[in-house]
Amino acid sequence: MAVPKKRTGHSAQGKRRSNWKATKPATTVCPTCGATVLTHTVCTSCGSYKGKPVSKKGVEAPKAVETKPEAKAEVKEEVKAVEEKSEEKTEE
Repeated sequence: MAVPKKRTGHSAQGKRRSNWKATKPATTVCPTCGATVLTHTVCTSCGSYKGKPVSKKGVEAPKAVETKPEAKAEVKEEVKAVEEKSEEKTEE
């Protein structure tokens, strides 16, 4: 393996690294909400990509929240009904 014979000086090192420059990331405007977004990524404010909703932010959350308690209530009612039927059978 090659090993350098002498240490690289500060000047030569600086000349070699002169093209290491930071660049600004490319940004676009979200077509749905108008927020500034990195290109080829999902919008963090509305959850859409190319105008289509792709994350939970893009879908209305209250509808999903409303159905959960109703479903739990229905399950509890069914469990109570089954328990009552089993109690009637054991009493007979």
